[in-house]
Amino acid sequence: MARSKNSVGVNRNLNPALSLFVCLFVFALASQAPAAEWASLKGRFVFDGTPPVPVEITADKDVEVCGKHKLVNEELVVSDDKGIANVVLFVRSKGVTVHPDLEDGSKADPVVLDNKDCRFQPHVGFVQTGQTLTIKNSDTVGHNSNIATMKNSPSNSLVPSNGSSDVTFSRDEAIPASVTCNIHPWMKAYLVIRPNPYGGVSGADGSFEIENLPVGEELEFQLWHEKGGYLDEFTLGGKKASAKRGRIDFTVEEGGTDLGDIVVDAKMFN
Repeated sequence: MARSKNSVGVNRNLNPALSLFVCLFVFALASQAPAAEWASLKGRFVFDGTPPVPVEITADKDVEVCGKHKLVNEELVVSDDKGIANVVLFVRSKGVTVHPDLEDGSKADPVVLDNKDCRFQPHVGFVQTGQTLTIKNSDTVGHNSNIATMKNSPSNSLVPSNGSSDVTFSRDEAIPASVTCNIHPWMKAYLVIRPNPYGGVSGADGSFEIENLPVGEELEFQLWHEKGGYLDEFTLGGKKASAKRGRIDFTVEEGGTDLGDIVVDAKMFN
């Protein structure tokens, strides 16, 4: 029976030595180390001291709308149980192995930055290069979102009531970019723009979790906070730790790594 042009036949006259080499080569490929495993890094930032009293802000623009909301300075937000919100933690290592499903930021779900109740929500956001940032306006007055990047093209979206505007970033930023509304000067937020998905921002209770990190790789992380800047002194695992310019190495173990409480002295926020 004639063989199809697309079929692959075996050369019965193949040199035995060459045949052995091919077999060994195929075996070597099949026995390579398995694909990288992935796990999470989590922990909680804790304020060591008396939590600050929120400072109220008086709206002096569009008072009929913005004056109805309780606005406070969000530079340092500490919960009743001393969790520090809005602490940034991201992988700084350039050679980090990225989960194959997460390499392309353009395939990730959009990140939403909302102008709501005359403040930015969230106060600190994380976005990957190539990923869509949707700037919404849920208020009944217009807002603009002036994103002060250093490596990306300037972005200053004027968003009408109930409108939205999409932005993407092609380059990562070494430090969080500030976001302001020129119409309402008290409104301020930050965007962490990174080349991979490995970053997080602590929630209202101070906790954070970064998922799908490569197991067994020693990675350099960057710590940053709006008021504290680079967090370079804290207590970790009951012991004093230091991180020059807020940089510290962690290795995620199989099954995940829980750092527990990362206790930061109040003096770091002076």
